Amino acid sequence: MFRYIIKRLIQMIPLLLIISLLGFGIIRLAEVFAGADPLAQMKQSPTVTAETIRREKARLGYETAHSEEIKLAEAKYTPTKISSTAEVADDSITAKLKGGAPLTRLGEDQKAKALAEGEYRFENNVYLFHPSAVGKTLELEYSTPNGFFIRYYKWMSQFIKGDMGESYYFKSPVSSLILSRLGSTLILGVATLIVTWLVAVPLGIYLAVRQYSLVDQISSSISYFFMGFPDFFLAIIFLLFAATTGWFPIGEMQSIKAAQSSLPIQFLDLLHHLVLPTLTLSMISIATLQRRMRANMLDILGEEYIKTARAKGLPEKKVIYKHAVRNAINPIITLLGFEVAGLISGAAFVEIIFSWPGLGNMMLQALLGTDLNLVMAGLIISTVMLLLGNLLADLLLAFADPRIKLEA
Repeated sequence: MFRYIIKRLIQMIPLLLIISLLGFGIIRLAEVFAGADPLAQMKQSPTVTAETIRREKARLGYETAHSEEIKLAEAKYTPTKISSTAEVADDSITAKLKGGAPLTRLGEDQKAKALAEGEYRFENNVYLFHPSAVGKTLELEYSTPNGFFIRYYKWMSQFIKGDMGESYYFKSPVSSLILSRLGSTLILGVATLIVTWLVAVPLGIYLAVRQYSLVDQISSSISYFFMGFPDFFLAIIFLLFAATTGWFPIGEMQSIKAAQSSLPIQFLDLLHHLVLPTLTLSMISIATLQRRMRANMLDILGEEYIKTARAKGLPEKKVIYKHAVRNAINPIITLLGFEVAGLISGAAFVEIIFSWPGLGNMMLQALLGTDLNLVMAGLIISTVMLLLGNLLADLLLAFADPRIKLEA
C-alpha cells in the first residue's frame, strides 16, 4: 500500500502542473484582451512600497528596464534640496511619474519614513528621494512582461518555494493568509463530514430495509425538501434562532472569555461554536447522501445472491451488513473525494453568515476584489484537496471491499 500511495502522489504532480498552467493562462488572458494590469491595485495603494511592487513584478516574470535607459531617465531630472539629510524630486519628476502635487515640506516623522523607504506617499501621490529612488521608480514604470511560459516558470518556481505573492485585497502575504485560515476550514469541514456520514449512511440503510414504511415516506419528503433548500437561507434561519434564544454563539469560532481559559474549556467552546455551521452544512448533505445510500441498498437487496443468502437461512443482520452494505457503500465512498474538495467552495456563504474565519469566506472576498494571487492559490489548494480526497477514497474503498487490490 505504501508503494501505491507514493505512486499516486507522483502522478499528482503533472496534473497539478497542467491545472496551474490552465489557471495561470486564463487569468493572464485579461492582460491581453482587457488590458488589465495585475499590479494596478498595488500601485494605487498608499500603503504598498515600491520594493514590494518590484518584488511582485519579479515574481510574476516581468523584464526590468535596461540600466542605460534608467541612467538616461535619471539625467533628465535634478532633485531639489529640502534639508541636509533628504532630497525630494522637483515638480516635473513628480508630475511625470505619478501625477503628484508639489511638495513643500516634510515633518520629522515623515522625513524618517522617507529616508527608510526612499519615497514619501501622501494622498495617493509618491514623492521620490535621491536620484537612485527616481531610477527605481522608472524601472518599475518601464518594466515589461516576459513570454507566457517564462512568466509561468518564474511564478511556479516561487510558488513551490512557498512564495505565493502579496494579496492585493488583504495587503498581506498569501501564504500567511492561507495558513491562518486553513485550520478553521479543516475543522468545520471534518466536523461536517463526520456528522453527515454518521447520520446519512445508517439512515439510508434503515430506510432501504423499511421501504415504503411511514418512516421512509416521511424521511423521503424531508429529504426532497432539504435537497432543494439553499444552504445560505438555512444558515440565516439558524442565525435568527441563535439570536432569539441565545443558546448558541452568533459568530466567530471562539469566545473572548474562553480564549483565556484552559484547553478543555477552549475545546468545549469550539464545539459550541461549531454546532450551527456544522448543522447547516450537514443537513443538506445528509438529505442527498442518505437518498443515494438508500437507492444503492435497494439495488443490492434485489440481487440474486442476496435472495440466495436468505434462502440458505442466513440471519437477516448478516445478509444486510455483511453482504448488502459492503457492496452498496462502495459508490458512496467514491464521492468522498469530491466532498473533500468542496470544503472550501461549499462552505463560503455559511462562513460569511456565521463569521467563521475560513478559506471559503476569504476566497469569495478575493474573487470579488479581483485578488489574482489569492485566487490562484485557492485554485491550487482546491486541486490538491480533490486529489488527496480521491486518494483517501481509494484507500477506504480497498479497506471496505477486499476484492479491490491496490497495485503499485
